[in-house]
This record gives sequence, structure tokens and C-alpha cells, in this order.
Amino acid sequence: MSELNEYHQNLMADIRREADASGVFPVEAFFDRMTERLTEAGELEVADRAYYQSGEGAQRLRIDGYAGDPRDSDGVLGLIICDFADNGTVQTFGKGDVPPILNPLIRFLKKAKTEEFRESLNEANPAFQVSDLIITTWSQVTKVKLILISNRQYIGRDDTVKLADIGEVPITWSVWDLARFERFDRSGHAREDMVIDFAKDFGAPLPALKASQSGAALESYLLIVPGGQLAAIYDKWGARLLEANVRSFLQARAKTNKGIQKTVKEEPELFFPYNNGLSATADAVSCVRTDEGLAISAISNLQIVNGAQTTGSIHAGLRSAKEQLSKVFVQMKLTVVPPDRSEDIVPKISEYANTQNKVNAADFFSNHPFHIRMEQLSRNVLFPARAGERHDTKWFYERSRGQFINARAKLTPTQLKNFDLEFPKAQIFSKTDLAKFEFSAVGQPHIVSRGAQKNFAEFAKDIGEAWSRSDVRYDELWYKRLISKAIVFRWLETEIPKQPWYEGGYRANIVTYAMAKVFHDANGEKQVLDLDAIWRRQSVPDALQRALLLAAAEAHDVITHPPAGVRNMSEWAKQQACWNGTKGRTLNYDDDFETCLTLVDTAKAAKRDEKAKKAMTEGINAQSEVVTLGTEFWKEVLAWGRERKRLTPKDMQILEVCASMPLRIPSDLQSRYALDALRRLRDQGLAK
Repeated sequence: MSELNEYHQNLMADIRREADASGVFPVEAFFDRMTERLTEAGELEVADRAYYQSGEGAQRLRIDGYAGDPRDSDGVLGLIICDFADNGTVQTFGKGDVPPILNPLIRFLKKAKTEEFRESLNEANPAFQVSDLIITTWSQVTKVKLILISNRQYIGRDDTVKLADIGEVPITWSVWDLARFERFDRSGHAREDMVIDFAKDFGAPLPALKASQSGAALESYLLIVPGGQLAAIYDKWGARLLEANVRSFLQARAKTNKGIQKTVKEEPELFFPYNNGLSATADAVSCVRTDEGLAISAISNLQIVNGAQTTGSIHAGLRSAKEQLSKVFVQMKLTVVPPDRSEDIVPKISEYANTQNKVNAADFFSNHPFHIRMEQLSRNVLFPARAGERHDTKWFYERSRGQFINARAKLTPTQLKNFDLEFPKAQIFSKTDLAKFEFSAVGQPHIVSRGAQKNFAEFAKDIGEAWSRSDVRYDELWYKRLISKAIVFRWLETEIPKQPWYEGGYRANIVTYAMAKVFHDANGEKQVLDLDAIWRRQSVPDALQRALLLAAAEAHDVITHPPAGVRNMSEWAKQQACWNGTKGRTLNYDDDFETCLTLVDTAKAAKRDEKAKKAMTEGINAQSEVVTLGTEFWKEVLAWGRERKRLTPKDMQILEVCASMPLRIPSDLQSRYALDALRRLRDQGLAK
């Protein structure tokens, strides 16, 4: 079986499982699953489901979702349509099939721009919500972006497809088909079709100065990019140019800068001396020789790791100062980083380049110590079997896209069977999932509602700052309690669509609001929600289930009844005022809700016990490592330190104990100190 067929088989099994568990249509489960990939890849900032279909043939209208308020994304209106084939084998479609899929979406857009269409719909209808948003923001829309997501394989070879025209603003479209999703899920990117051809598409090759010697570990170049070219490149590829792991971090803090825009408008000739320029990476570059010297004709997978404000502000000049862009020039430091080294190299480039964001620049990267620790815990911490099941299991933390698929691909059939028992597919979670679980629990549902990437940006900022102060709290118990939150969140996802009051739509908002409300009401000065009981049983207690569904019904009421003047419910759910309204309501939980709580002192005692257990384990491990290294090893370390006068009196005292084994055996504390001293001496030149 080919990798694509295997991926399709697994994808369809997962979608059917999710649809059956939640009581939703498979196409809805498909939309939720795949739009998460779109936001992670930078195709969209957020994806809100808004299904509507009417008419037949040439009158057919269809939309599946939209990409939030265009005013939050430089005037780009993103509209999403699903092409879902509920089939057991891989189906294909070509460029001739694209217009019949996309034209109903364009026809919907034309209708949605009219007040007549909007007023013909019930306010609760998702199409009303989208229509109202389009009418309200249309004067600020600069481009319409159509996204076709499909579980079929696209076999079209070019983009020359004739689509319906709306005349007023340009329309672009892109296809995310089965093969593209498969590439993304295996490697964390779908980069094959992002080649910037300067010679063909953007006027001419870019003159460049090579900034690395022949045979260097990495190729580097210095370039001067005309403002018009940079704006046109960003206009075509948008946020996909921003390095995936820092995209949200940069976007959250890099809205177009008024100072930069003022320079573009009023003093474009001074842009180059005023601006620090861009730091960027690429998979590969194509170089040519011109009469003026070396030039770069094409760049494969250009990623801007520093300079989002500069790029966004110059792009804004297409609307506000187009004639001035010809006088704007930007310096770019470009490093060619092979894909297999990007996870190690790119974070360092970004961290050092983003000097104005020094504290948090690396927080988004998958190799940040927080993510590595979560991964290690997820591979080691075993959870008890649920009632009625025989096997203990683990939760698989995918700190970078593709880890789960690639881990399974290396196994024999017997190993694969054991792996799937150990790590059930329902217990996989990603960085953005983790952020949703945590921020729902700590009372930030309005931020969770802003989309996976924006929520993750805020979460990473908080974690980065907390980690820099102390990483001690992120231990095994913290991880176990995180899994309790995951269990609550996932349970709500499956149960809300089954409720009689649920009318479809806003499920993601209701989930996070319901969870936040119960946690808010449960956690007080004397009592807190008993998270330890949840991870021990790996399920949500009945009393807590009833409380969560009561809160979910209330959240649904708040979200679907916004205040006067607010008509878009998805946008309402993203506001602090919506959370304040939910938080302030009094709910009459059942009497047995008290059984879901535990004393604050009991929860703290569990934390103290975990710290003591961790200290004991670390001490035993340290003592074992010291003994394993052996007496002769420690004698040489002691001699090296004495000879170079690198040892404190305490260092000598403890290293002498290590060097006298087995007459004397260092204690746990002494062993930990000896290993710390060894690390320090190695930093000072000890070659052992």
C-alpha cells in the first residue's frame, strides 16, 4: 500500500470515528480536522465553520466556513469550501473539476454582499453571520481568498482555471488536497508549491552578495529587495512566508507599524537606512550570473524569521502608497538551511534576530525545553486503564507535526499493534491542543475562540515567561493534571452536538466556555476541582458531566444572544465581554457537584509528594550515574581540577569521596553535586 493510500485509509477511519463519537456529519469532522492544519500552515489565521447550501446547478450556493474578520488579516476575506468524498479508496480530481466546486462559493459571496439576501435569513443561520460580516467589512476588503479543502487527490498541473468574477476585488484560490495534507502531516509543511521565481514572476533576478565561503556548513547571501517586489511576494503568499513556528508570535506582535508606513509614504528613499531589514531562510536558491554579477533567480520555501512588521507594513503600501514603493529598498540576510537541519538552526536564527522580542523569541519552537519535557513525559507516564478496558495507555504529545505518523511507519506489524494499544489515536494531542486545554481551564475562553494559532501565541508568551522564572512546576503531576483537562475538553467536544438545545455551529466556542465556566466556579480559596481523580479514572465523573453540560447550555445561550449591535456570534465569542457575561451568571449545580471537588490543602499535598518523589528519583539516578562512571574516572576529574585550580573546597571534598569508592559511597545529594561540578568543569575545558 502506498503512503498516500495508507494516509487516506487512516484519515477516513479517524473522521468516521470522530463523527460517530460526536454525532456530527463526517464532512464537519473533516472540516474541523483539516482547517486546524490550514491555520498551522499559515494559510489562514482562523477558521470558523459556517455551512450553507441552496439551489441546484448554475444557481447553487455553497460555503463551509470563513477565515474570521478580514480587518484582522490585512483586508483578506478568506472563504472555505469542502470537497469531501466519503469513499474507501483514493479519488482524484483535475483542474476541470475546480470551477464546479469553487463557483458556488463565488455565487454565495455575490449574494452575501446584498442586504436582501442577509435579511432573508434567520439571524442564527451561519450564512446570515457571514453575510453580515461581509456587508459590514466589504469596503475594507482588499482581496478574496478561496480555499478548497479536499480528501481527493488533485492532479491539476497549473492554476489557469476560469472562475466566476466579482469584478471589484481580486480573487485568489488554492487547493489543499489529500496529497498536500499528507505531506503536511508527515513533515509539518507542504512546501513543494512555494517557489518564488524572481526571473519569471517578479521582474528580474535579485542581485546578491555571497556571504559564505565555498564548502561552508550553510550558504548565506546578502540581498537588496525592492519594496514593490517584497509587497507583491507577500500579497501572493501572505503569512506562509512567516516561519511556521514563530508565525503566531510574530503576527500577535507585528501588526503593521505606523512608523514604518509613515516612512514608506513620506520618505521612501530613507527606508533603507532607517530599517534593520529582514532575516530569512530558504530550502534552496537558484543563482545566475548577470552583467552586474551574482543574482538569485529563484528561492524555494522562503521563510522570514525576523521582519514581519517590515514586510506587513510594506505590503500595506500597496493600498496606501503604491507609487512610493518603487523608491523603497530592504536589505535581506538569507541563509540556505536544508530541511533536515531546520529544527536546530532556524530557532537560533530567529531568537538572535528578534532582539526586540528577546525573552519570548524561541517560545514557539518545537524544540523549546517546555515542549521537549512534555514529549518526554508523554512517552513515559502510564495512565490506568479505563473501566471495562484491559490496557494501561499513554497520551502521545506531538511537539512537531508528523511525529506520530513517522513513529508508526518504522514499526513491524507486531510492534505496530502494541504501539496502537499503548498510544490510542484518540489520545494524540499537539501544541495547539495543549494550549486550548490550559487556557480553557484558566479562564481564557475568549482567547481560545480566536483560533488555535492566536491562542497558542498568548499561551506560549505566558509559558515562556513562567519557564524563564522556574521550570520546576512543570513536572509529572502538572502533566497528569494537563491530561485531566484534555479528558474534560475532549468529552465536551463529543457530547455537546448530542444535546437537544444544540442547533449546530459554535461547538468550539461552547466547549471552551463551558470548561472555563465550571473551572471558574469550582476553584475557590478552600476547594478546587479534583483533577487527580480524573486522570486516575481516565474519564469524567457523572456529577462533573452534568455540571459541564449545564455550563455548556448557559454558554450556548450567552454566545447565541449577543448584545444589541453585535450580530456575528463567532466574533462575539472572541471578546472579553462575552466571557464576562458567562462568568457572571449563577448556575445551580446538582448537590453531588461537591464530590468533584477537593480541598486546596489536599491538592497542594499531592504537589509536595510529587516534588519529594522527583527529588528521590533524581538522587537515586545521580548516585547510579556516579557509581557507573567509576573510581578511576573521578580520580582523573579530581586531578584535572586540582592542577588547574578550578575546584572549590566543597568540590574537592565531594570529588574525593567519589574517587575513594567503594570505601566511601557518595550520598544522593553528594552525587547530584558531583555531576553538577562535572558539567561545570567540562564547560571549562575538561575533555571527559
